[in-house]
Amino acid sequence: MAEPLKAIYDGTFIEQFAALLKTAWSPFDEAAFAAAVREGDWEQLELKARMRRITEALGAALPQAYEDALTILYRIDEKCTGLPYLVFPDFVEVFGMESRHWERSLAALERFTAYSTSEFAIRPFILADPERLVFQMLEWADHPNEHVRRLASEGIRPRLPWAQALPLFKRDPLPIIPILDKLKCDPSLYVRKSVANNINDIAKDHPELVAGLAASWFGVNDRTDWIVRHGCRTLIKKSNPRIMALFGYTAHAEQGEDVLPLVAEAALKVNPSAVPVGGEAALLYRVQLREGERVKLRIEYGIDFVKSGGKTSLKRFLLSDREYAGGEVFEGVRVHRFADLTTRKHYSGTHRLTLWVNGRESASAVLQVTEAEAT
Repeated sequence: MAEPLKAIYDGTFIEQFAALLKTAWSPFDEAAFAAAVREGDWEQLELKARMRRITEALGAALPQAYEDALTILYRIDEKCTGLPYLVFPDFVEVFGMESRHWERSLAALERFTAYSTSEFAIRPFILADPERLVFQMLEWADHPNEHVRRLASEGIRPRLPWAQALPLFKRDPLPIIPILDKLKCDPSLYVRKSVANNINDIAKDHPELVAGLAASWFGVNDRTDWIVRHGCRTLIKKSNPRIMALFGYTAHAEQGEDVLPLVAEAALKVNPSAVPVGGEAALLYRVQLREGERVKLRIEYGIDFVKSGGKTSLKRFLLSDREYAGGEVFEGVRVHRFADLTTRKHYSGTHRLTLWVNGRESASAVLQVTEAEAT
């Protein structure tokens, strides 16, 4: 079983970090710092709570003058890279939010993001003064360091995972667009991934805005095309008509049109018909396409997962995304495991399974999920 992520702060990390701080500032009390970190409920704390505990202990152990504390951190930050050292930008968030510190704090976040990431710590600053921070992000979008350019996008994502949401940009994402426009041809894949994820965030609240943006960006630059495709993944899953047309997916015939339907025949079976939580079922699918010219199809299977309150929530999984010849048959078996995940817990009940072709349901089956077997 994999160790929980919070374990990055276990073992010798605290002592090693304390020893490094001691080299930067000789009065640093290593023992007092380690004791403050590990006091009380430390073992029960999760990752972000542990990080905050370390930050607070650091604030108590370093000089009380904020600028003096930053000077000490600057002496060792190049040696402190990766996820555990989110403590550095977190220190800025906790101790540098006073208006008199802002210029120094933004400079510190720009510096620290190159060694870990300031994407979480920047968000309270955005919420406090969004206009100033949008201007700052526009400046960072031109920075020579890819980590800082990524911060310009990642830090202002409306729905950044593990982070405070930015409700103002959920409501109105237009101030973000000029930042993303600056980054849409960025040479760094690291940056382009962030731009795509930002666009995907926006698409969840403003699908037509993103559909229009995608249409204006697509087909000019290979780097931008990758961003558009990846950033529109939620709209593709939801079969947004403008996005499906943009990427060349063949449209279904509407009722009354003198056009053949995409699917001539489709079937979906499940074996066995009942599985316990933690078990697995085989999905046997078959799609025969209509005769005629080649078509581009996205074929998926869907499961209406039963939730804790008895309601269901549909989740779709990709089977194929390519062109097919007219009359071609696509068939196979996909095994789906009903083991609990960090992102999904399974519950007993009737699960409806479905087969989708370009966003339209083509076949269905039913699976009973029962309580987990006793061990």
